[in-house]
Amino acid sequence: MTRQPYPAAGRDDLVEELHGVPVADPYRWLEDPGGPATEEWLAAQEKLLSAELGALTGRDRLKARVAELLRSGSIGAPVWRGERRFFMRRTPDQEHAVLYTVDPDGTERALLDPMALDPSGLTTLDSWQPDKEGRLLAYQVSVGGDEESSLYLLDVASGERIEGPIDRCRYSPIAWLPGGKAFYYVRRLPSTEVPEGEEQFHRRVYLHRVGTSTEEDALIFGKDLEKTNYYGVAVSRDGRWLQISASRGTAPRNDLWIADLTASSPDSPDLVVVQEGLDAQTALHFGRDGRLYAFTDLDAPRARVCVTDPSLPQPEHWRDLIPQDEEAVLSDFAILDDLDRPVMLAGWTRHAISEISVHDLVTGERVGQVPTPGLGTIGGIVERPEGGHEAWFGYTDNTTPPSIQRYDARTGETTLWAASPGAVEVPDVTTEQVVYRSADGAEVHMLVITKPGVEGPRPTILYGYGGFGISMTPGYSASILTWVEAGGAYAIAQLRGGGEQGEEWHRAGMLANKQNVFDDLHAAAEHLIATGVTTSEQLAISGGSNGGLLVGAALTQRPELYAAVVCSAPLLDMIRYEQFGLGATWNVEYGSADKPEEFAWLHAYSPYHRVREGVSYPATLFTVFQSDTRVHPLHAWKMCAALQHAQAADRPILLRNEAEAGHGARAVSKSVELAADQLTFLAHHTGLAV
Repeated sequence: MTRQPYPAAGRDDLVEELHGVPVADPYRWLEDPGGPATEEWLAAQEKLLSAELGALTGRDRLKARVAELLRSGSIGAPVWRGERRFFMRRTPDQEHAVLYTVDPDGTERALLDPMALDPSGLTTLDSWQPDKEGRLLAYQVSVGGDEESSLYLLDVASGERIEGPIDRCRYSPIAWLPGGKAFYYVRRLPSTEVPEGEEQFHRRVYLHRVGTSTEEDALIFGKDLEKTNYYGVAVSRDGRWLQISASRGTAPRNDLWIADLTASSPDSPDLVVVQEGLDAQTALHFGRDGRLYAFTDLDAPRARVCVTDPSLPQPEHWRDLIPQDEEAVLSDFAILDDLDRPVMLAGWTRHAISEISVHDLVTGERVGQVPTPGLGTIGGIVERPEGGHEAWFGYTDNTTPPSIQRYDARTGETTLWAASPGAVEVPDVTTEQVVYRSADGAEVHMLVITKPGVEGPRPTILYGYGGFGISMTPGYSASILTWVEAGGAYAIAQLRGGGEQGEEWHRAGMLANKQNVFDDLHAAAEHLIATGVTTSEQLAISGGSNGGLLVGAALTQRPELYAAVVCSAPLLDMIRYEQFGLGATWNVEYGSADKPEEFAWLHAYSPYHRVREGVSYPATLFTVFQSDTRVHPLHAWKMCAALQHAQAADRPILLRNEAEAGHGARAVSKSVELAADQLTFLAHHTGLAV
């Protein structure tokens, strides 16, 4: 038993038979967030959390150090529109990054400050896109973490809002036509036009003309297609070419169309198929040289760049410009053409470490390398839309706050363009990349961050994600540095399901292969123990979202291997996940319980359904966010109740349920409080002296 009694939670005798298998769901009543029983239970959990965390020491010191390291602030790469540029920056005392513009005369102005829009700090700037001339800005904001973006237009010169809000614009790209009089965007259908429960889906592509009602927007694309489709839309710099992509949910493939807007109306473009029904992801770039560039993983799971004529855009006409590399994953490219010999910069990750190569634009021949500040992560490579000889890219590593670097192709030199604005004293840490073998013999890479001079097993946090092709790359983290400075170790495993080794690596950890991800994490833990970094009594695991599913599965599969767990915004009921939040868009990653074969995959590891009474589980802290519209907090609520009922050890199972916060962006002060609670909990249960 724990020091505090757990809140009462009724267990319903609810068992459903799915595909011939009985599936118990004793805490389904917790799926009703507004129900009196749920509200009473959540209030009791909050009291329990306060009592348990309040009894722990070191929180104030951890909080102060995290806050201090976050005073580095942040800086974003410039986006050029003519002689005007736009960029994001957060100074040490700001809660949110602010969008700035620099006028042609060099005057810098704050254009959008989320705290000026809403002094409570609950409003976030979700995305922004200036028009091609830099005169108008489309931007999207949401409140309280719900990510339900509303779209507005702003006059850049005056700073005045001229249109909006346009609602139902979550995850909408903005593609301006030249002249700033119209743009393509994506908007969901009104809730009155879709079946109940499907309000988050049914997107369409529209053309909006500035100054007109959205009721007059032309429907361009999406009618009668898959309800979970996400759409991308872009217009070439000269305004001639429109491209539209469609992906079913988060599927690692897309269909793609283009239209010549000089040959058909922007309101009714004559779309030509580039690829349809292919198991590949492709993005197009219409070059200033008249060539069409295709960035694709078709027949190249580590990606390649091809070229063709825009009049012949289909894959059978593509020619390799930069072929697939067998060891590195192609991530990005930029074109610098104001040179005697125009070049393409190609961004790569090699075992999650970034590099940039230089290639002849005509032949693709590799002719050089872009100097980078270190072994870290490079953000998107930015060029001027009208061409030039310069490129900008973000850089960070485990001890370097974000900076913007400038590369000059005429000199071959890279220089610091802009640093994060805050001066902080970063602790001395060492990062080592290690390789270990998983259960089936697969080689997996892992970054291990430690404090020099600390010997022997020590409290360690093992972090992973393992899904959706997302790579775990080095980056500045106040939480990691605070933990390692205090004497702990921090390990980041590059599990299957991620993108560190290309699309094949992703697919080795999705659908029927999901157990590989959990096996990779267990093998990482065993490697850390075998090599003397830690012991099972000192080892914690941490993950969020899909990473929350990861650690939820890990604690039920190998409870003896871990001392503590932080499980944040997790998916845990994999039988019913499609019915909540954006779950229906992820069945292309996980599978659907509606299909017998896929149900078997999901039921085999679904953490909520793997909890067993009388097992000694690790100390577990669930952190969830009441406004999360991606992953409903009910997953953690149900799992928390199940673990509290089943726990046989004197290790607490706790729930941190935060109001007015969501899955993504948040104010810095909210991030500091969350990190302090998580680190305090893990330090206590792994023996880290703070």
